[in-house]
Parts: sequence; structure tokens; C-alpha cells
Amino acid sequence: MKKIESILVVAAALLMLFPAQLRAQDDNPLAGIGYSPYSLFGFGDLVRQGTTYNTMMGGIGIGDRNVRNINILNPAGITARELKSFMVDFGLENRNVIYEGNAARSISPTASGVQRSASNTFNMHNLVVSFPIASQGAFKVGIMPYSSVNYDFEAHETSDELIASVGDITYTRTGRGGLYKAFLGAGVTLFDRLSLGIDANYYFGRIVRSSSATFENATSYRYLETGWRDNVSCFGAKAGLQYSQPLTKALVATVGVTYDFNTKLRGSQTRFAYGEYSATDTIYHKVSNLENYAIPGEIGAGITLRYSDQWMIGFDYTRQDWSKVDFGGYPGVDFSTGVAQNFRAGFEVTPNRYDVRSGFGHFLRRVTYRGGAYHERSFMQLGGHPVAATGITLGFGLPVFRYYNSLNLGVDIGQRGTLKSNQIRERYFLITISFNLHDIWFIKPLYN
Repeated sequence: MKKIESILVVAAALLMLFPAQLRAQDDNPLAGIGYSPYSLFGFGDLVRQGTTYNTMMGGIGIGDRNVRNINILNPAGITARELKSFMVDFGLENRNVIYEGNAARSISPTASGVQRSASNTFNMHNLVVSFPIASQGAFKVGIMPYSSVNYDFEAHETSDELIASVGDITYTRTGRGGLYKAFLGAGVTLFDRLSLGIDANYYFGRIVRSSSATFENATSYRYLETGWRDNVSCFGAKAGLQYSQPLTKALVATVGVTYDFNTKLRGSQTRFAYGEYSATDTIYHKVSNLENYAIPGEIGAGITLRYSDQWMIGFDYTRQDWSKVDFGGYPGVDFSTGVAQNFRAGFEVTPNRYDVRSGFGHFLRRVTYRGGAYHERSFMQLGGHPVAATGITLGFGLPVFRYYNSLNLGVDIGQRGTLKSNQIRERYFLITISFNLHDIWFIKPLYN
């Protein structure tokens, strides 16, 4: 117990003190886009939800019940646990992306030229704690990123007339920030087969977007910058249920359904304009209530077949209609919102979880092997075409210490976007790792 408490304190401190991302990229202009050019739109690039456990199986979890891992994709899944068990999941992510496309064309359809670049990022991904609240109920609390905004565009003036008048002009467009989601959830199992759960979500964060122009030889302002800053703070909710039906003594089918309620983002928006001559002057500054931003309701369904402690296969589907969400205009970009849909399939296999014999070969029989695939259609549409992603996932869970403690390692290999339709293609290789810690509470010792 003391070991888990110490690890939990360290994990919480790291998550709060190290939310920043590390990257390494070349000097190509496209590299300045940062972690994703698609974070230019809306309130950023949406982070795929779930822990490493979910990620290794293509992202499934709506219909999954596993007493050895915390499943946060369905609020009802938290009730799958051993009695009196205390569980912690602390995850990290390393993202490696190769970009290919026309960064300038993403802003102006008249631009030409294909560029390539690469980036590398490292993030703390999630921290989740779960413990029982009754013989048939459980509770969880956690935090993880919901969206990320990080891009840089840079271009230089090409008009000979303007250059002769004021010198070289450099235009930049940047974005920084993102949203986090903290959640508090509870679930209960009724009649041994039906489980219900609900999460209370708290979204918070700040997003700053700006455009600037730097004049090399101007006689007035040498630097102009305009933009806006959104500060978000609001509450949402998600409900879920799961029903398990034994098919044989060892084979169980579970069906799950979730609904993430529509959430209107609250907060403030500050629009600003600055100019620099001999000193920085404020040209415009206005603070107003945040409007238009919303997270639409999402419905999800999933099914799994689990055979004792040996194997499981499953499938998930989610749908979220963003077509009525107004993010405002993006001059020069044919951007619109549409319906987001996700199709996911995954499996896990453990050859012999209870093989206690020593030796590396016997250890491998206790390892859980996982895999999956997915196809995602984003809410973003460019030129009337949705931005889609397709990938495969692989991973394994290494048993460590006692009880159900494990070290989960996974990879996600895929592609988002296409060189057609003025999109930028991202080919990515993600490495995820999580520490799944498990202990038993409320056991009275037999000896002092």
C-alpha cells in the first residue's frame, strides 16, 4: 500500500509540473507547424480518449469489462473489479510524425510546392485512480488532455512593390494551448449482469491564436500582431451502461452503450491587437464572454466476447455531429464541420496467466498480447472532404510485482489526411506506456 501511495504522489506531481511537450524537428518551414497543422481549427486537435490499455486494442472499451485494468471509455466499466481493490493508471505518450503536403496551401489555395518535415513529442497522457465504494459499486477520478493547439506558419512577402517600399515582410500565424479534462465518476452493478455509470467532466484550459507581420525597414510600426485568447472553464457529463450475458460457462458476451452529453464551453475571449514602433502599443483590447464553442453529444456502442482469462475480442462505434458547431471563419481556407465517426476493433490473448513456473518462456506465457485497428472520420472537413485517419495498434501487458500490477506498452501506426483535397498527410508512429498499479484495501491483518 505504501508503495502505491508513493508512486501516486510522484505521478500526480509529474502530471502537474510537466504538462509541456518536447519536440525535435528540422528547419523545414513545414516543421514550424508544430505537433499538428490540424490544430489550427476549432479548439484544436482532439486527443484520442482512453488509456494505454484501450489504445493497444484499437481504442475499444465501450463493451469491455476487465478486472485487471481501469477502463475509462464507459462509465459503467469501472464496476469490473475485484472486491476491495484499489487501482491506479499512469500513462505517457511519445508521438513521432512525418508531415507531407503544402502548408501554405492550407492557408491559401493559390500556393504551390510540397514540403516534408518530422516532429517528435512527449506527453504525460493520463492519471486515473479507482477504488470501491460498496460491494457492487466503484468510484474513479482522473485527468487527461482533451485537445491540443500547437502550430506555426511562416511566409515572406513576394511583391516587389511592397518590398521596395517597406523592405522584407515576414508573416506568421501561431497557436498555443489546449484543453484538459478532469473527471469524477461512479458506477454500480445491478442484478449481477447490468452495470450503470456516470461521469462528471470538467473542461479547462487556455488557447491563444495570433497572426503577425514584421516589417524590416518600416518608418512606422515595425511589428503588428492581432489575435485572440480563449479561457475555458465548464462542466459536462457522460453516462454509460453495460450488460453481460454468459453464453457458456467460460464465454461471456458484453454489450455497452455510452452517451456524452452536449457541452457548451463557458469562459472568456480576449481579442487584441498590438503594434511596435519604439515601444509596444496596444491598438485594440476587448474581453467578452466565450460564444459558439461547444462539444456536441456523442453516442457510442460496443460489444465484446471474453473467454475466461484467456482471450477477448471486441468492436466499438461512435458518432458525433459537429455540423452545427460554429468555429467562425478561416480566411482562405475551405473549412467546415461535419459528422465524426469512429470504427474500432481489438483483441487480447493471454496464453496462461497462471503459469507459475520460472524461466523466460513461462514468463512469456503470462504476458497479455493485444492488437487492433481503427478508422476515424474527423469533424474537420477541408474542401468538402473529411480528414480521416486509419491505423493499426499492437502491445502487451507485462505482469510485475503481485496482484494485477502490470506494465503496458503499445504502439500505434497510422496515417491521417491525404495529399489530395489540399490536405496535409501525417504518417505517425505512437509509443504509449502505462503503469497499472493494483492493491487490496481494508484487509484486517491476522497478526500484529
